[in-house]
Amino acid sequence: MASLQQQLFVQKKSKKLLNQASDLALEYLETIENSPVVPSRTGIEMLKEFDIDLPDSIGDEQQILEQLASIGCHNTVHYNGGRYYGFVNGGILPIGMATRWLADVWDQNAALNVMSPIAAKLESVCEVWLKQLFNLPEKTVAGLVGGTSVASLCGLAAARYRQLQNLNWDLAQNGTFGAPKLRIIMGTQTHGTVVKMLNLLGFGAADIEWVECDDQGRMIPDLMPALDRTCIVVLQAGNVCSGAFDHFSQLIPKAKQAQAWVHVDGAFGLWAAASPRFSHLTKDVNLADSWSVDGHKTLNTPYDCGVILCADEQALTHALHQQGSYIQSSEERDSMMFTPDMSRRAKGIDLWSCLRYLGRQGIAELIELLHERASYFALQASQIGFKVLNDVVFNQVILQADTEQQTLNTLKKIQASGVCWCGGAKWQGKAIIRVSICAWATTEKDIDDSIEVFAQCLNGSAAGLA
Repeated sequence: MASLQQQLFVQKKSKKLLNQASDLALEYLETIENSPVVPSRTGIEMLKEFDIDLPDSIGDEQQILEQLASIGCHNTVHYNGGRYYGFVNGGILPIGMATRWLADVWDQNAALNVMSPIAAKLESVCEVWLKQLFNLPEKTVAGLVGGTSVASLCGLAAARYRQLQNLNWDLAQNGTFGAPKLRIIMGTQTHGTVVKMLNLLGFGAADIEWVECDDQGRMIPDLMPALDRTCIVVLQAGNVCSGAFDHFSQLIPKAKQAQAWVHVDGAFGLWAAASPRFSHLTKDVNLADSWSVDGHKTLNTPYDCGVILCADEQALTHALHQQGSYIQSSEERDSMMFTPDMSRRAKGIDLWSCLRYLGRQGIAELIELLHERASYFALQASQIGFKVLNDVVFNQVILQADTEQQTLNTLKKIQASGVCWCGGAKWQGKAIIRVSICAWATTEKDIDDSIEVFAQCLNGSAAGLA
């Protein structure tokens, strides 16, 4: 019997396994539109086939791939179809999918230029393009991470570094214990991941000063407390439920005058800046110090692709400082300087291909398409008896039935239908149905088919309560 290394060399030289994977992937793509949006109970049961002891011997690679595909294809959630309205997961542009396949074969580590010149170059280009799209300061630098959660961690770490340095505290030398107290200013509708990231940085509930929000989830400017140079202010470009944007023109200049740091959580909403039609929503957002955004949401890049953008390069790189005599730096971009991790997938390759393919016009058109679909969804839902609780300013819709119980029952039926899927949340203390339009593939027909299901589920819930 051939050794493991000999077998692997044979596989590497053969196209058979990659051709098999390609065939299985293409077969999956052909079935998405006619398959349930979420796995059925039968599909979930199939997952038990994976519950075996670790095999003693080397397996058959083609058989393993076939098993994975035959079970896995029944247990995926179809973000790439047109009827998934749950979490803001986005779809995937065909050019992004193809590029991801190619880049996965390249299998590049994006930590250092010397590790992957192509990864470093394309991340550098993406940094320039993103600054242009969002109209950010020329000095802004970008780092590619897993998602907005980690991007916010980076921005807040940079904020902590800079604000403490301004208070004559050397964080790298002295650590956080005994440091001057910093104040975190956030709206009551701030995304929960921001609190999680703050906790990881050593901030607790006692460090946060909450500012009340209006009925759309925007921080009320008049309720902002007095600020000073101990403050880190967190604002939102796109509320996770309503899609609303904070009043940047009123809030950011006030914060900057007080020497506070401003971080903007723009997971999906910051992309509004790239559309002439919606850029008013982000007016003066470029006056902030740091911004977090995802490519895999509004831009529809492959997972995962988060971006930290920071106008203070020193604060970001010092907050994420990495040492090691073995590290071979270059005069070109060493991407690990702008992220918490070293080894990571070269996300910039598929981000570059999506930006390169769409260009300014395509990006704006995609953003506007998502808004048009959301507005259409809200209109159709209102006509069948749902209350629309938000102004549809971007791609989010908040729906409610006549009663709390009817809302919950309706949501449960919709999620069980298999035709479409959306999530639930609490809005101003009451249950809601939350609809996110974030995939390029969503058509008016998808929405019409979904609305038919919404109507059936709403009427069924009402009948059940009679």
